[in-house]
Amino acid sequence: MKVPVYSKQGKKKKEIELNAEIFGVRVNERLLQLARTAFAANLRRGTAATKTRKDVRGGGKKPWRQKGTGRARAGSSRSPIWRGGGTVFGPHPRSYNIQMPKSMRKQALIAALSLRAKEQNLVVLEGVNLETHKTKEFAQIVKSLPMNKKRALCIVKSLEGNLKKAGQNLEGLVQLKQAADVNAYHVLQRGQLIIEETALEQLENAVLAKKSLSEAKS
Repeated sequence: MKVPVYSKQGKKKKEIELNAEIFGVRVNERLLQLARTAFAANLRRGTAATKTRKDVRGGGKKPWRQKGTGRARAGSSRSPIWRGGGTVFGPHPRSYNIQMPKSMRKQALIAALSLRAKEQNLVVLEGVNLETHKTKEFAQIVKSLPMNKKRALCIVKSLEGNLKKAGQNLEGLVQLKQAADVNAYHVLQRGQLIIEETALEQLENAVLAKKSLSEAKS
């Protein structure tokens, strides 16, 4: 699969061929669904907490005597059926973490990259070196590219100072990620993929190296 490489001004400079082992594999929809669920679950903090009747302050005194009032028996004003009482079966701090084997995470990343290439929602950029840290300069580069969708993921070799500062105000439109930190969830959450040419080589080397290591262990 060949894709054009664009300059920062949006002009086609050349064409390069993508690695078929990363951008041309069969897309496993079930694996992508599992990866999306696992990564989304791992982002949950799980700090929600409610108070049971033992945690609510007060309620030590019996509201009224056991018999003779005509009312139902009550032992505490902090019973769950009372207003201001405790909560039954409410959420408590817990972990939502879902473990995925390294081989599955790598295969999910490859499937996600292949999906974007198959959809033709992948753009290769010659370089993203910025002269200033202003958002306007980075926004002009993004605007010059033939993007089919608004929300994009931009994979770069390194997040240097100017690029990191310039991209902070555009995170809603373009999310910046280093090639070494990209996973399947990042790719799936954004409809368009922008890859810096130097980051493309780094991404391929990292994925293929880790893939060969996992195959050797198995």
